[in-house]
Amino acid sequence: MSDEIITDEKTTDELTGKKVFFLYPTASVKNQVITELVQHEIEVYTCKDHNKLGRVIKNYPDAIIFANIDESMPELEWERWISNVKIIAPNVKVGVFSSSSDEELKNKYLNKLNAACGFITLKLDMTKAIQKIIDILEVMNVKGRRKYLRASVERETTATINMPYNGEYINGTIKDISVVGISCVFDHDPGLKKNALHKDLQIRLQSMLLKVEAVVFGSRENDGQLAYVLIFTQRIDPEVRVKIRKYIQQNLQSKMDSEIN
Repeated sequence: MSDEIITDEKTTDELTGKKVFFLYPTASVKNQVITELVQHEIEVYTCKDHNKLGRVIKNYPDAIIFANIDESMPELEWERWISNVKIIAPNVKVGVFSSSSDEELKNKYLNKLNAACGFITLKLDMTKAIQKIIDILEVMNVKGRRKYLRASVERETTATINMPYNGEYINGTIKDISVVGISCVFDHDPGLKKNALHKDLQIRLQSMLLKVEAVVFGSRENDGQLAYVLIFTQRIDPEVRVKIRKYIQQNLQSKMDSEIN
């Protein structure tokens, strides 16, 4: 894990990447498209209120919005909303998705409204739509220089670690997490040694209990406590990585919901 994953967040989109919002996502978009984007380490959010998103988007001037134009508003109101977003945040890029395959409608959004992130026609088979969105986001350099998403969970009481050490189990609290590793503090400092391998670690993330092994990368002071950085080994179960990414997305979504609402 690089320091950017576990230390103070950088402040530029070049380093941290861009936020991707799906406005009025359908069930298939949520269950297939967004699920896949999360596994690609893309910072993705959903929103079901165009007015609230319109107000908060100015805080994320380089964000990307994919809007479902089949929902909520008539066509002319969607046109006004998209035009207004570009006034509020000129650098925000917009794409639209729809069940319609009408070429005239498509051309209007691509040419008149300059939907830089495309017009995506949803089909029953979402594979092509998913790949098209991934390709668009790669062109937009949505991840910047960031490789992995992380979530700060130091205020979460349900993000904990339990590990065997010197014949007993020690308990700790996770401070932040990515698919690469965690930083954590223990109830009593165990004096972990750098580069030491520790097996049979149990990480609890809300109701999920995950088993991992990790190497001690280092430590640093954190509010008067010694926080340890633990890097997961390559022997981690791939399904554990899937669950960690899903947890991180849910954590970030919850924080975004609080801001939007």
